[in-house]
Amino acid sequence: DLPPEEVDQELIEDGQWEEILKQPCPSQYRPIMASSPTVLMRLVASAYSIAQKAGTIVRRVIAEGDLGIIEKTCATDLQTKADRLVQASICSSLARKFPKLTIIGEEDLPPEEVDQELIEDGLLDNVTVLIGIAYEGKAIAGVINQPYYNYQIIQLIEGKASAYVFASPGCKKWDTCAPEVILHAVGGKLTDIHGNALQYNKEVKHMNSAGVLATLRNYDYYASRVPQSVKNALVP
Repeated sequence: DLPPEEVDQELIEDGQWEEILKQPCPSQYRPIMASSPTVLMRLVASAYSIAQKAGTIVRRVIAEGDLGIIEKTCATDLQTKADRLVQASICSSLARKFPKLTIIGEEDLPPEEVDQELIEDGLLDNVTVLIGIAYEGKAIAGVINQPYYNYQIIQLIEGKASAYVFASPGCKKWDTCAPEVILHAVGGKLTDIHGNALQYNKEVKHMNSAGVLATLRNYDYYASRVPQSVKNALVP
């Protein structure tokens, strides 16, 4: 009879990964009506707690040394046990508290090739849990949890970097939703490479096909420095 959060934490501490995966993780629910500030505050608070638990899962899996890597479509299209456990924990926790929420998770689709890079090179700095919250197509809140600190957007938010340019169609909406709203909250800006605002309603394609440009300040300057050839190669 423990609350959902305590049940999940107990499973995490005991290493009961199979039990976490058994928890329901529906891929879609009806949209939540986030017009109430109280609902949004509850959702953000829950996302913060859930992201912390997800970070704990990542560290535990890596510490155990068994990444549980599986191929999905090819040798470079891989998924780890941490990927599966984290998404199961996030989805089930959010679904219990907010049953009308639409949940879109990365692991419902083939994982990005960055997983292969992380596995081969041990780039733990890039391991990140992102929970973005959008309403009526716009990013309105987000949580970033980095089990191993050095995520590029965090460096940007903290003023340790000037700009972040992703000049390819590789990243997805779940990669940018949380960072965009947090960056905006501290005076920054995140768009596609052409300066267009990203849309986050459930009908849009998940791929950010026109790349990403993010800055903490002086957005217009950095936007003007993007070569036209790069812009021409990235179709919105």
